[in-house]
Amino acid sequence: MKMPDLNLETLEKRPEIIKALRKIIPEENFGDNIIEDEDGLKVYECDGLSAYCQLPMLVVLPETTEQVSQTLKYCSDNDIKVVARGSGTSLSGGALPLADAVLLGLGKFNKIIDIDYNNRTVVAQPGVTNLSITEAVMHNNFYYAPDPSSQIACSIGGNVAENSGGVHCLKYGLTTNNILGIEMVLMNGDIITLGGKYLDAGGYDFLGILAGSEGLLGVITEVTVRILRKPDLARAMLIGFDDIVAAGDCVASIIGAGIIPGGMEMMDKLAIKAAEDFIQAGYPLDVEALLIVELDGPKSEIDYLINIVEDISKDHGAGYIRISNNDSEREIFWAGRKAAFPAVGRITPDYYCMDGTIPRSKLPEVLKSMNEMSEKYDLRVANVFHAGDGNLHPLIMYDANKEGELKRAEDFGSEILKLCVEVGGVLTGEHGVGVEKRDLMSTMFTEEDLKQQQRVKCAFDPEGLLNPGKVFPTLHRCSELGRVHVHQGKTRFPDIPHF
Repeated sequence: MKMPDLNLETLEKRPEIIKALRKIIPEENFGDNIIEDEDGLKVYECDGLSAYCQLPMLVVLPETTEQVSQTLKYCSDNDIKVVARGSGTSLSGGALPLADAVLLGLGKFNKIIDIDYNNRTVVAQPGVTNLSITEAVMHNNFYYAPDPSSQIACSIGGNVAENSGGVHCLKYGLTTNNILGIEMVLMNGDIITLGGKYLDAGGYDFLGILAGSEGLLGVITEVTVRILRKPDLARAMLIGFDDIVAAGDCVASIIGAGIIPGGMEMMDKLAIKAAEDFIQAGYPLDVEALLIVELDGPKSEIDYLINIVEDISKDHGAGYIRISNNDSEREIFWAGRKAAFPAVGRITPDYYCMDGTIPRSKLPEVLKSMNEMSEKYDLRVANVFHAGDGNLHPLIMYDANKEGELKRAEDFGSEILKLCVEVGGVLTGEHGVGVEKRDLMSTMFTEEDLKQQQRVKCAFDPEGLLNPGKVFPTLHRCSELGRVHVHQGKTRFPDIPHF
């Protein structure tokens, strides 16, 4: 995996850089807020994609937006790269440090600033965990809808960077559909505010650009999110099938019938057994595939839709159907699914968690192909995914201590992602591109597509100092991406740099 060329001049100036940052971070807090010793740096050497590790040059832990601004301005003025990091739960290497870069940790930005029930919003710092937002408002029957499986640990700032989803994103949307405003610091130290508590910010949709921007455009220091009232009632169904292809067909038929469940997830036999052994959620162990379908809303609507989903499931050969009788039972159904990743970790030394998205109608075809790939690479794969929106999370099991197995797992994963694109899908659903999928971007985008995307980065970060080496397989200098000439009548304006 090739990363940006090492800037030896930056490394030589490390003592000078630390001295300068001590002036930005108060001396009395130095021991807590700047980490330079090797043991301390090892804590930050990787994110959730732990196959790749790299010690950062140093770690800075600012406590205020002004400290972030001053740190970025100093780094910009001195041509120093910066990698921002939230909770480090990224599964694509998006927060992988660089040896000649300052790693900007935002873990101390962990406060909820404002809760406004009248406007149904919460303003939070980026280090606040996803689940903490719901916990802060649940006593008033509100919640924050996007709920990644890592919601107990992942930060809201990281959710924005990766445009995270979760089991309920089918009906309630991804992070991009649930954020209303952002405070962000640009690489030159400028602090900007986009959006707010109002529903329509007007002008260009910069929030849409920033959701999923993977730390390449700026450092988020505050997020305004939308909160929702809890539905009157929610019930979950466990639906078991003897054939995984039939389960995939059932998913497409439920959506095709005009039903949008609050959540619809699928697990294959290997994942079912791992989750059941770990959580004891009451999953059937004699099925090849299990759907979890949650319906929420008024009781009369739920009762009506449950009957329709039951009929559709039986038409597709479902041999097992169980419906939750209360919230406790519904929550244990979901507990097994949300614990699927650590559950699989109990049955294999290592696993490689993939993330690709396909059209729902292609589920049966892709699942069948993945089983064939599993035999080809001689590696087991457990399938856990957001079935309703076609977001796959195959878990490829391997042993890093066995020569060649990591390489086989990576090749297996690449073939899955290429298949996703071939059938009309995309390389990622919510984990981002990072370094994991960076070199596959050309399978989805043309060279001109990628250049145009890099022009957006150049508009925010013209020197390319923020999180370099991520997302783009070939990073062009902004000056290489062309210039634009503006004409009006006979008057020719000076050349405007096309960032």
